[in-house]
Amino acid sequence: MKNTMTPRVLAMRQKKAAKIIRALKKLFPKTGMALRYSDHWELLVAVVLSAQCTDKKVNEVTEMLFKKYRTLDDYADASPREFEKDIRPTGFFRNKTKNILAAARMIRADFGGEIPHTMEELLRVPGVARKTANIVLGNAYGIVEGIAVDTHVIRLSRLLGLTDHADAVKIERDLMQILPKKEWFAFTYRLIDYGRKYCFARRHSHATCPLSKIK
Repeated sequence: MKNTMTPRVLAMRQKKAAKIIRALKKLFPKTGMALRYSDHWELLVAVVLSAQCTDKKVNEVTEMLFKKYRTLDDYADASPREFEKDIRPTGFFRNKTKNILAAARMIRADFGGEIPHTMEELLRVPGVARKTANIVLGNAYGIVEGIAVDTHVIRLSRLLGLTDHADAVKIERDLMQILPKKEWFAFTYRLIDYGRKYCFARRHSHATCPLSKIK
């Protein structure tokens, strides 16, 4: 991705990002995805369902869903109306149903039933944007092409001064420039952990947030 920061700003942000990474590793030595799944397709389904929904609620819904729909064909051939009822608690259930069932049909028809291994191919799948693609590639195949930017990452990257942007794609571009590639995958999950445990989205005093002292 093209660098849009001045050399001075880039150097400052790289230095700050290094400090933040060190602090996050101390706070959260172990990190990773909270969504539960048993195969690559279930991973994709869970990530799509997680849009505008908590991981806890998604896990509650998929506990039943993954027992009812056991194969890709079960999804591809599912009744949209019935599927909507099954995932209703996750919110935006009509759009999620449309995307998940269409994704199942495309993956069956175009990819031989296998979740694609590349960003380019994954972005063709209904309901998949860069965030979802980054999560699936990293967790399913250990392939890191970018940084998954969710609401926690958007909010905290701006708050910590790592980006000036509000758009997820532009934030990802900035983070890719200032973070070492070996840190891209875990950075998302550590920042999510940090947002959940210390720096909440709701109004609060940042004086108690561990990263607030990093300059």
